[in-house]
Amino acid sequence: MYLCRMHLSCTKEELAIFRVIADVATAMGWEAQVIGGFVRDKLLGRPTVDADIVCSGDGIHLAHGVAEKLGSHIPVSFFKNFGTAHIPFEGMDIEFVGARKESYRAHSRNPDVEPGTMAEDQLRRDFTINAMAMQLTGQFGELVAPFNALEDLQQKIIRTPREAGQTFSDDPLRMMRAIRFAAQLGFSIEFSTWQGILDHAARISIVSQERITEEMNKIILSPRPSIGFDLLYRSGLL
Repeated sequence: MYLCRMHLSCTKEELAIFRVIADVATAMGWEAQVIGGFVRDKLLGRPTVDADIVCSGDGIHLAHGVAEKLGSHIPVSFFKNFGTAHIPFEGMDIEFVGARKESYRAHSRNPDVEPGTMAEDQLRRDFTINAMAMQLTGQFGELVAPFNALEDLQQKIIRTPREAGQTFSDDPLRMMRAIRFAAQLGFSIEFSTWQGILDHAARISIVSQERITEEMNKIILSPRPSIGFDLLYRSGLL
């Protein structure tokens, strides 16, 4: 685990809402972090308005607590079956979820989910660069970067936190996500991660057409879609 004090070039408005989330989570006795794409994109200097909050308790309960502190006009959308909640605030889309761990069945990419630790939640992330978090409770602003994630970000590498074959067998859509990030960010897919895609490309057949189309559209809209299509072709996914 890599910890450091690092400013993510957050705006005053972003820091203000994160302070509110930190205060509410602390009052509830829970740990809370901003995790994933928001942290990655801030470190890369890319614009982002989506922030994923993970907490050591109930994400829906935390979202309601944050909305109540912000004002009664803040709507909370929540999905009890998935344990997630969402609030919009000053141009940001903020999603809340409790830390969890997942297990998969061979015929489905929909996981069996149960509560987990913050460390287990990071382990379930698709790629190391998406497992980084900014601590909200405790040492506010501290960067949490497990799995050598910061080094991977600096070297522009896409790598899975766990063994690649397991990651892609569990959730085959992650193979397309790896290629999408390569096209979007100009990153390279690490060798064993690429081999995992080659070995499990056929499992893309269990993913719904809607999810595949969503990832394909993101590849098409990337700065270099030709990179994505070349990787899709060479991997056997196309």
